[in-house]
Amino acid sequence: QVQLVESGGDSVQAGGSLRLSCAASPYLLNYMAWFRQAPGKEREGVAIISTVSKKTFYADSVKDRFAISQDKRTIYLQTNSLKPEDTAMYYCAAANYLEKRTMMEAGSFDVWGQGTQVTVSG
Repeated sequence: QVQLVESGGDSVQAGGSLRLSCAASPYLLNYMAWFRQAPGKEREGVAIISTVSKKTFYADSVKDRFAISQDKRTIYLQTNSLKPEDTAMYYCAAANYLEKRTMMEAGSFDVWGQGTQVTVSG
């Protein structure tokens, strides 16, 4: 059973940066992702990385500001130029198979972490 543990969430001013981490044990699945959920909103896909091809995918709302990367069994999400609307609980997720049409949907992922809170003020 794969377990995911997120860390790195914090409260920052608008324009600031954070690096979120997701430690996977005992191994990564083929696709690792970051999702986020703000109060009263649905969980939305932010970024996905294929641990095989290293290809990345991003939601339009974060493209050019966020970057997903992998180092051994840890997945990172570098978040730059943060905006108040980026405030949410950020979750790490994993799946072995994704379809292009539904890859940004929470239901496509099998394993989830407990989340780490990002709060952007200003």
